[in-house]
Amino acid sequence: MKNKKPKRLAAQTMAFILAGGRGSRLVELTDNRAKPAMYFGGKSRIIDFALSNAVNSGMRRIGVATQYKAHSLIRHLQRGWSFFRAVQNESLDILPASQRMNDEMWYKGTADAVTQNIDIIQGYDPTYMIILAGDHIYKQDYSIMVEQHVATGADVTVGCIEVPREEAKGFGVMHVNDQDVILDFVEKPSDPPPMLDHPDLSLASMGIYVFKTDFLIELLRKDAVDPSSSHDFGNDIIPELVKQGKAYAHPFSRSCVMSENEDAPYWRDVGTVDAFWQANIDLTDFKPALDLYDLEWPIWTYSELTPPAKFIHNEEGRRGQAISSLVSGGCVVSGSTLLRCVLFTGVRTNSFSRLEGVVALPYVTVERNARLTNVVIDRDVIIPEGLVVGEDPEYDAKRFRRTDSGICLITQKMIDNLE
Repeated sequence: MKNKKPKRLAAQTMAFILAGGRGSRLVELTDNRAKPAMYFGGKSRIIDFALSNAVNSGMRRIGVATQYKAHSLIRHLQRGWSFFRAVQNESLDILPASQRMNDEMWYKGTADAVTQNIDIIQGYDPTYMIILAGDHIYKQDYSIMVEQHVATGADVTVGCIEVPREEAKGFGVMHVNDQDVILDFVEKPSDPPPMLDHPDLSLASMGIYVFKTDFLIELLRKDAVDPSSSHDFGNDIIPELVKQGKAYAHPFSRSCVMSENEDAPYWRDVGTVDAFWQANIDLTDFKPALDLYDLEWPIWTYSELTPPAKFIHNEEGRRGQAISSLVSGGCVVSGSTLLRCVLFTGVRTNSFSRLEGVVALPYVTVERNARLTNVVIDRDVIIPEGLVVGEDPEYDAKRFRRTDSGICLITQKMIDNLE
């Protein structure tokens, strides 16, 4: 998959990650953190996937634009991504919206987030730029995409993936010819156009764009003074290049990274409670669709210093055990049973409790005799003794946020409001 040429190109490329979105469909889970800072897979954050892809692809100049409730994200980046060495021409810049260019604090759109940091980009003088969304789960070698961009002489290369038409309403959707030239592009259409050979699918933008840096800066400066522009890549920059320039598509299947244990390219938008729960629980499968154990393409993250997970008590009905589950460091499973669960760092479950299909974020405590089925528990929540969730849909919906598919989200505020 990899060769010397694209790696050399990767060394000339700066990755710019857009990580300012809230992710409102995750409701209370993003009340205090941006979507890219959401936890995933027992110990990672969502943004770790874009960052790891960039590092593993050979890119060592990275900027991360933050905006909505960014403290959790910034703290994670400072703790987990501080290994870049300036003496080796490496850097990771955290770029909050900060009134650097004018009196307006916030980034107006995805393109404006890059525009406001043009001086920082020019300071590093990269030949190419790859713009990335920081809120998806996938493994991809970006160097292959940069190689295609250079080989075709494109003005922009857009990463794309096939998605069900109904899901494509939240993406930019494109039509391409057999040479990968983008013929049409529409952002978040209410009725997504189908693919010609797959009428139930649409070709969606992954929010990944490759540009030659000088060309991108010229585009952004023109866009910045256009009063009719929303200063967004999907709404303004890309559609204009499709009409007036050379826009090429790059199918995800060409550069996705798969281990021998993965059967198909993996890409997920975990932007709803249902999708977040499902993607985490899928990791407990005997052969999960996403291989987090692939040491050739590691997902780097901040790893807290924690003791090993511990399982205690061995009596009938009070046996500390976990079946088909992910249990992170610092967890104590005390006389309780776990089935298809994902426990993040420092979770404690106490005697006679039973958890099935539970995604528990860091430092959750489950007291005795609780029975929880198909739930997501926010960080630091204390589940009271004897609480039962997942057995009475109507009762659950009155106390917690219950999705149409039956997944319950539990926060500490909801627990505090219990009668």
